[in-house]
Amino acid sequence: MEFNLKYISLGILVFQTTSLVLTMRYSRTFKEEGPRYLASTAVVIAEMMKIVACLLLVYKDSSYSLKGLNRVLQDEIINKPMETLKLAIPSGIYTLQNNLLYVALSNLDAATYQVTYQLKVLTTALFSVTMLGKNLGLYQWLSLLTLMAGVALVQWPTDTPEDLKKEISTGSQFIGLIAVLSACFSSGFAGVYFEKILKGTKQSVWIRNIQLGLFGSIFGMMGVFVYDGQRVADHGVFQGYNKFTWIVVTLQALGGLVIAAVIKYADNILKGFATSLSIILSTLISFFWLQDFVPTSVFFFGTFLVIVATFLYGYEPKDTTDLSRA
Repeated sequence: MEFNLKYISLGILVFQTTSLVLTMRYSRTFKEEGPRYLASTAVVIAEMMKIVACLLLVYKDSSYSLKGLNRVLQDEIINKPMETLKLAIPSGIYTLQNNLLYVALSNLDAATYQVTYQLKVLTTALFSVTMLGKNLGLYQWLSLLTLMAGVALVQWPTDTPEDLKKEISTGSQFIGLIAVLSACFSSGFAGVYFEKILKGTKQSVWIRNIQLGLFGSIFGMMGVFVYDGQRVADHGVFQGYNKFTWIVVTLQALGGLVIAAVIKYADNILKGFATSLSIILSTLISFFWLQDFVPTSVFFFGTFLVIVATFLYGYEPKDTTDLSRA
């Protein structure tokens, strides 16, 4: 049963991430009168929606009893302040990571960002080994290297005159590179740290997400105040919001719950594989539906490498010691 839940969670994550990438891209490029919606406020609203969804799930687990819900919240959150504070670390790092990615995309071209950010899969594996004591076999290490090579090839664009005309200073490229590398390490550390908390406690995953969402909302609102405080004061929190914005926010909120389920039933490295596969699916859908991408032979070869890496990671060689049994 747990085996099925693991791969069902991974499949849902691929679908959720692919849908989020496509709708987010459309919502950020959709031209409309007035100011564009602020990404910082969308992050905060997604965290709040995640808290509400988790509260409903805890309410369901409490046999639809408000008294039961109140008792669980008091016992697991209010009466355990130290356990709750543990979630401040990954929550703060996730918030920092989101800010770093905005800095990276402001200073690096999309290709460099996409390729470099896949190093988070490797950092996740390294933190899994050091923090969780996970043992990775030869096939898993080979699959990680193959995955990174495949995704790098898939995301490698062809040069166009417009791209060649862009001039980016060495200083800004260095800032962008440092930002994306820092995001890779923060993503790996925060993900494995959260995995360790989930697997080292009997608390409900929904309670943990409520705790994570509370700190995420606080850190997120701090980011809104620092980065977009003046624009919020001028045009309001919901400036530029439309139906596509709300779809993106909803997918972000649900994505946090799906990721939690993936970590609970699988591990963080498999989550990285699912995310990488969703990047390829997003590229395919962009070509066939949005028609804004033309695949090359390099793209197809990269796709092949990622598929091979996915199967290679789950491969377990047979134990030859069992062959002697009669």
